[in-house]
This record gives sequence, C-alpha cells and structure tokens, in this order.
Amino acid sequence: QVQLVESGGGLVQAGGSLSVSCAASGRTDSIYAMGWFRQAPGKEREFVAAISRSADTTYYSDSVKGRFTISRDNAKDTVYLQMNSLKTEDTAVYYCAADRTVRFFSATNVQDEYDYWGQGTQVTVSS
Repeated sequence: QVQLVESGGGLVQAGGSLSVSCAASGRTDSIYAMGWFRQAPGKEREFVAAISRSADTTYYSDSVKGRFTISRDNAKDTVYLQMNSLKTEDTAVYYCAADRTVRFFSATNVQDEYDYWGQGTQVTVSS
C-alpha cells in the first residue's frame, strides 16, 4: 500500500504564487507516474498535471499550461506543483495521485488510471 499526504495549500491573492507538495510513503517502489488533480466547489474533479517516473515527461491541462510546473524528487518520494500567476478560478481542493502502471517515460491524465490518492489540500485564490 501507498499513502500520499499533500501539504502547502493556503490562501493567496490573484497573481500570486503557491507551491504544494505530496509525500509518498509505504510501497513507494510500486509508484510510477504521479499526477495532480483538483476539484472546485460544485464541479467534477479535473486533471491538472502529471509527471513520468523518469521525471522528464510532463503533461498539463490547457488551463494551467505555462503557469504551473510539476516536478518530483524520487529520492524523497515527493512530487511538487509550483503554481504561478494564480487566478480565482484556480481555487479548489488539490489532490495528489499515484499510478502503479509500470511505465517510466510517460504518464496519464485519466483519473481512473491512478491507484492511490491523497486527502487533498485547499488552495484558495482571492481577487
């Protein structure tokens, strides 16, 4: 089993920056791709970003491309999401997810393909 714990959420003004992180524990050797998803009030959870096990392939949703950066440190079993130029519409609970599918150089943006999920961290962007 794998446990994922997010941290770093909070309140920030529009145009500001915030970084969230996700630390994995347990059978971390079974984790390959990792991703971030978010869910705003009254909306379905949506894909934000994903990164391959090799850390050299990343994917972003169109809504965050150019503003958010996903990275990972495999030695620390941690994935990060740096969020810049934040907008009020970025307000959501951000969830970390991990995929057991054995692939080193790719990742998925499909929620159902992720096997482990964190409890989420709130990010609120004020106007």
